Amino acid sequence: MIDLKTFQMNMMLLLSGICGTIAFFVAITKTISKRRKSALLSMELSAMFLLIADRFAYAYRGNTEKIGFLITRVSNFFVYFLTLLILWTFNNYLKDLYEEYEHGKPLPKRLKVIDGLLIFGEAMLVVSQFTGFYYTFDENNCYQRGGGFILCYAIPVLIYILQLTVIVRSFKSLHRNMWYALLLFSVMPLIASVLQLFFYGLSLINITLVGMIMLLYIFSLLDANKAIERAKNLEITLLRDEQEYFRTIFVQTAEALASAIDAKDKYTHGHSRRVAEYSVKIARLAGLDSKACDDVYFAALLHDTGKIGIPDTIINKERRLTDEEFAEIKKHPIIGKQILSSISRSPFLGIGANYHHERYDGKGYPEGLKGEEIPDIARIIAVADAYDAMTSKRSYRDPLPQQLVREEFVKGIGTQFDPKYAEIMIRLIDMDSEYHMKERQETGEVRSKKEMRFDSYRSAFSDGIRIANYLTKIRIHCKGDAGALSADPIPSLILFDSLDARVHDHDAREKELLYLEYCEIRLDGHIINGSARDIHCSDSRLLSTRTPDWQEIYQEGIDYEIEAVRFKDHLRIRIKSDYQYIENIIALPYSSLYSYISFTGQDCIISNIKVSKANEPIGETEIPRIADEISYIQGPVGDIPNLQIDGWRSDATLGIPLGDQMELNFNSMSLPTARLVWHCPFVLLFSADDRKVEGKNYRELVLIRMDGECCAVEDEVKNTTNVTVNEHFGNWETWKQKNKDGITCRITICRKGNTVTTSTQAAGITTYSVTTLIHDDLQNICVALTGDQCALTDIHVANISAADKSENV
Repeated sequence: MIDLKTFQMNMMLLLSGICGTIAFFVAITKTISKRRKSALLSMELSAMFLLIADRFAYAYRGNTEKIGFLITRVSNFFVYFLTLLILWTFNNYLKDLYEEYEHGKPLPKRLKVIDGLLIFGEAMLVVSQFTGFYYTFDENNCYQRGGGFILCYAIPVLIYILQLTVIVRSFKSLHRNMWYALLLFSVMPLIASVLQLFFYGLSLINITLVGMIMLLYIFSLLDANKAIERAKNLEITLLRDEQEYFRTIFVQTAEALASAIDAKDKYTHGHSRRVAEYSVKIARLAGLDSKACDDVYFAALLHDTGKIGIPDTIINKERRLTDEEFAEIKKHPIIGKQILSSISRSPFLGIGANYHHERYDGKGYPEGLKGEEIPDIARIIAVADAYDAMTSKRSYRDPLPQQLVREEFVKGIGTQFDPKYAEIMIRLIDMDSEYHMKERQETGEVRSKKEMRFDSYRSAFSDGIRIANYLTKIRIHCKGDAGALSADPIPSLILFDSLDARVHDHDAREKELLYLEYCEIRLDGHIINGSARDIHCSDSRLLSTRTPDWQEIYQEGIDYEIEAVRFKDHLRIRIKSDYQYIENIIALPYSSLYSYISFTGQDCIISNIKVSKANEPIGETEIPRIADEISYIQGPVGDIPNLQIDGWRSDATLGIPLGDQMELNFNSMSLPTARLVWHCPFVLLFSADDRKVEGKNYRELVLIRMDGECCAVEDEVKNTTNVTVNEHFGNWETWKQKNKDGITCRITICRKGNTVTTSTQAAGITTYSVTTLIHDDLQNICVALTGDQCALTDIHVANISAADKSENV
């Protein structure tokens, strides 16, 4: 303790300087409330003068000169006075905190009691100066405790205790760091007060109090910084919410305007919204950023704004337009531009409206722009607009089958459409295996129908529900039609395939839409075979104890649950009701065609149709086989197994690691159901840890079809492809026939660094593709063969090491 007494005066000097510095920073701080800032400034200045006074008291203690007598008395008075002043300013600090964090609750009475104690303490201090009640000085000018000395300790201690109770009570309201600082401010001086009683001559209370004041300022700054951070985050949140609010208003306004435009044409309900959705899909696949994709979406949503200025009689005319009427229709891009140009913050809206009918070959309107003269945003909308026009119902036709739509885009590449965006749309079509991208109407979407009434036998049909290798559950309610003349209600399902997923019963379009009916299954178990190779009823039983009276049951209504699933050329249908269970296995004539279920009947009403599909595909053993597997790969086997591809990329070879050079030679034959030019082999470049297409960490690079089409993933590679034909090609009809008869294909692939060149030759068509890898981590590139409705046999791999070759066998 001797050392502390010796150096405590230097400590006081140092701490007083720090307090003065902090007081300066408090004075210029703007992040603390005015009242709290005043309290902190008062505490820091009081602490500074307290230490100075205490230091003078110690310095002149025992000095019997006149100046010594004066300084010791004045200094000791200020030590006591400033200690109480600090407690008073701290009390005000607590009041400000309480009002802020307790949200308007009345101040605790203890804080008001503290104010009274402080006034009493200051009054007793003045009395003590004349009575020596707290302290006196002897003849040597040395400080001596008086008879009432304990009271001068008791008042601050009681104040500390009362403040501590307020602080403890506010634990849940205050921020954790601030609460700890206040707690220390109250507890540490109490501890110092107890120690001061035993270590006379030390200024433990004053030094501790000053230290806590400094700590309080630091935590006040931290609290203020957190408050600023919260305010900043709140401001950002409010700004983001405001932006989202205005964006929502803009979106809703744009959608409302688009709906109003579409409402002018009874055949284009939802057209603008669908075009916007298709456009933004194209934009994303083209690599546009989110801002550009938003611009594309809104421009596409409002692309037909100009139709507001076209008479309804022209827009809704069902017969062919006259030249004069078509000239009026051609004005709508200009009208749209004029309307939307007033939205100066979004000039892309007017661009989309004005140029979406321009053609890539320059034969469009209104300005006849050509190629890249047409703004990007308009070239995207033109593709999406054409797609929706072909896949929507019109007064003169139903939606076109998806594969016919695809052919139109293939034909329009470089003439009507920008090749880049047309190829992206073709890719979207290829990925949309169940034809979801089309107009959805209540009359055309089976799951949205509330009720279907069937009068005479097969008088109407629902749209088809596709059955694939995912278990499909269909729930329906069937009831006999009380107003029907016949007393024999017959609900049935038809299993079929067609390009438009609809039943065509003695329809002139059967051949055009390649309609093929596999069988008809009545829900009572009776079967009418069509083109199915075989049908087995593997389980049929009544679930009731008595033979049901079907006419009576149908008059009351019956609920059915139908489960259907397919694996390759076999299909299983289970029909369940409260009265009966039927399970049929159907061997289809082809594994490459689709299968759909449509509902029909006689003198019955089918309602409450609900369709659900499982998420996981079934395995090969799920459906027992009743007929031989349809196979077209019985020919010779080369280095890797033969491959039958029943649908678009439905199967693929295991990936072959690509070295410096590779050559693939094989035979290909289109399946009997193939009818399109792209029903041929494809070569696929990709990367995957397990060398499987769609395998672990799969990254697709480029897909090259033997008919000359190429699809590259722009995020991974840059690709250019040239296609040439020779005298052996003939035309596309010749090409398709050659593929049916069987062709020999050769693929040569070379790699130098990040550049891969691929050459394909088949039936008079040669493609030469140069692929540049963008990412350096694409080292383990694999090559796989796939395709669409074709069989690949006698596949030979050359110019790779013997180890790699044997590994692929």
